[in-house]
Amino acid sequence: MTPGSEPETLNANIRFPTDITMIKRRHLLQLSTGLLAARSLGLKAAPEAASLPMIQRPIPSTGEMLPVMGMGTSRTFDMPDDAESLAALQKVMQAFFSGGGEVIDSSPMYGNAEFRVGDVLRAMPEPPKIFAATKVWTTGRDQGIAQMQESARRMNVKRFDLIAVHNLQDWKIHLETLKTWKAEGNVRYIGITTSHGRDHEEFLSVMRNEPIDFVQFSYNIEDRTAEREILPLAAERGIATMINRPYQRGALFSKSRGKELPALAAELDCSSWGQFYLKYILGHPAVTCIIPATASVNHMVDNMRANFGRLPDAQQRAEMLRVFEQL
Repeated sequence: MTPGSEPETLNANIRFPTDITMIKRRHLLQLSTGLLAARSLGLKAAPEAASLPMIQRPIPSTGEMLPVMGMGTSRTFDMPDDAESLAALQKVMQAFFSGGGEVIDSSPMYGNAEFRVGDVLRAMPEPPKIFAATKVWTTGRDQGIAQMQESARRMNVKRFDLIAVHNLQDWKIHLETLKTWKAEGNVRYIGITTSHGRDHEEFLSVMRNEPIDFVQFSYNIEDRTAEREILPLAAERGIATMINRPYQRGALFSKSRGKELPALAAELDCSSWGQFYLKYILGHPAVTCIIPATASVNHMVDNMRANFGRLPDAQQRAEMLRVFEQL
C-alpha cells in the first residue's frame, strides 16, 4: 500500500489502514539508493552455492514449495529508523533475497522489527517475492484483530501468508478468528508457536485437535527435545514446521569456534559450522524451513548457502551428532 491509496478491503468487516509508518524522506531516499548499491555490489550466494540445487520443502496442507532457509527478525530487526540502521538492514535483506530466501517471520513482540521489515520492502525498486509471516500476541478477539491489521500496515503486506498465535496466548480466541480469516481469504495459512518448549502438552493438544497449517518451535543439534513428540506429530498430522533458534542463540559456536570442520561437511556442501548446524536440522524430514535471525550481512550470506546442496541421511546425521558431542 502507498500513501493516498484506497484501503485494502478484504471483506466487509476487515479493513486494513492505508497510512504507513513514515520514515523521514531523506532516509527513504538513502535506503532506496543503498538497495541499488547492494545489487550492484552483487550481494548474492557464493558461486559454488549457486551451482547447487536449491533445497525446497512442501507445505503439507497444500503442497506449496518453500525454500528451506527463511529469515527471523527477533532482536536483529528491532532497530531505530535512522539512516545507518536502515542501510544495514537493507544489506542483510538483500543478501537474504539474493540467496533465494522468501520466508520472513516477525511478530509484534519483536519491538520495531515489523516496522523495519516494512521500511526496507517499501524502498525496494522491485518488490521481491516473499512469504510474509507474523504472529498475534495479545488477549481478546478485538485486540487480536486490531494487532494483526497493524502488523499488515507495519510490514507493508496486503495479505499475510501465515499468521500464528504467539506462544499460545489466548489461542482459542485467536484461532477462531484466524480460521474465519482463512476461510474468507484474508490469510493463507494459520498456526501456533512456542518458545523454550513452554506449554508443551497444550501445544501438542492444539496440534492434535485443531486444523492448523504451521507450528513454530526451537530445535537444533543441541536442543533435540522436539524430536520426541513435536516433529513426529507434525509429520503424522501434515503440519509444516518452522524452526527458530537453530544456533541456540549463538551458544553452539562457543563449542565449535576454532575447531576444524569434519570431512563429512564437504559431503554435505558445508563450508562453515553454521551451515553444518543448519544442515543437521534440515536432515530431519519433518522440518519445513528454518528462520535464523541475524543483523550481519556475512552471517546472512553464510546462512543462505545452506539453502543449497546435499542434505544428510540418517547415518550422516548420527555422525554429525557424534562430531558435535565430541567438540
